[in-house]
Amino acid sequence: MLVAGIDEAGRGPLAGPVVAAAVILGAMSDIPYLNDSKKLSEKQREIAFAAIVQSAVAIGVGQASRAEIDEINILHASMLAMKRAVGELSVRPDTVLCDGNRCPDLDVPASAVVRGDATVACISAASIIAKVTRDRIMFNLHLEYPNYGFDRHKGYPTKAHCIALQTFGPMIEHRRSFGPVRRYLIEQEINRG
Repeated sequence: MLVAGIDEAGRGPLAGPVVAAAVILGAMSDIPYLNDSKKLSEKQREIAFAAIVQSAVAIGVGQASRAEIDEINILHASMLAMKRAVGELSVRPDTVLCDGNRCPDLDVPASAVVRGDATVACISAASIIAKVTRDRIMFNLHLEYPNYGFDRHKGYPTKAHCIALQTFGPMIEHRRSFGPVRRYLIEQEINRG
């Protein structure tokens, strides 16, 4: 039976896409650092990422853009990214295990597993693929917009990011529907009015 694990990265940041991954692991996959990506260092995630890419039966990655997040909200955008990730698998899974307490609408049986990213190998693998992929997207965004420090905080609402947001205003990839960005835009509108 082919089981795909799915997870996402990037629900909490103020900028960038939400990225999901679906991973079908081989029966004998020996992958170092297979755990919830949030419990690993960046170096450990990179090592695990390379091992997963080398040994997985199939990997699918999907994302929902900043505009989609603002249009349909982060929960629905996360589900959309997960559905897209499953759709990108080169092999159709028999079933899907999804981290968290809900699953996207799929055309294969799916079950939610609370804290699955720390307890189910294929979900851990998906967590790592999603996180490393998203971190790389944010690093590239940093190269384009260095004032915001995306290489350090990856878009999360750190103090440094919020100061940069107040100093430079939102750029194209900032999520307009998220509190700090929305408040900045409202303040600017009031100041203009």
